Amino acid sequence: MSTPEAATPATPSSPENTAANTADGTGASSAVEQRLTELGLTLPDVAAPVAAYVPAVISGNHVYTSGQLPFINGKLEATGKVSAGTEGASDEPTVSPEAAKNYAAVCAVNALAAVKSVIGDLDRITRIVKVVGFVSSDPSFTGQPGVINGASELLGKVLGDAGQHARSAVGVSVLPLDSPVEVELIAEFA
Repeated sequence: MSTPEAATPATPSSPENTAANTADGTGASSAVEQRLTELGLTLPDVAAPVAAYVPAVISGNHVYTSGQLPFINGKLEATGKVSAGTEGASDEPTVSPEAAKNYAAVCAVNALAAVKSVIGDLDRITRIVKVVGFVSSDPSFTGQPGVINGASELLGKVLGDAGQHARSAVGVSVLPLDSPVEVELIAEFA
């Protein structure tokens, strides 16, 4: 399954890039949200958990997010395994590495929304400490780091030096709701 162009961060002029407008509907309220706006993105409402957990928790001066899926306007726009094309099973949906990279950026925006839900203002973030990305991968696909670069690059664009982080990119056989990618992060805040 290919990614709709209007649904990905690769088309920053499109307002459909993320799940929804800011929670209060008034637009950017912080410098971080302003940078998102400049990229043509809006901070979505926090996605409702699909099981027994919360989107984010605070421990000390860190926020730990749950894994975030690439929901856009409340919908998972693509399902299936990430495949370079020729190795994917013909009877299963596949997602290109380029589309999956864009979806990883959507996951990062959704993770920022989860962080905001517990600290109130994204300008309080002093560092993204760690990003963990999961890529639902065709068995012969080995480009997980390139896919998760979508999240890492987005965080660098909106947070500058504070967006530089340690990271893991893991290939898995399946993700919740058959999502092609999932991202979680740990953010330090003041």
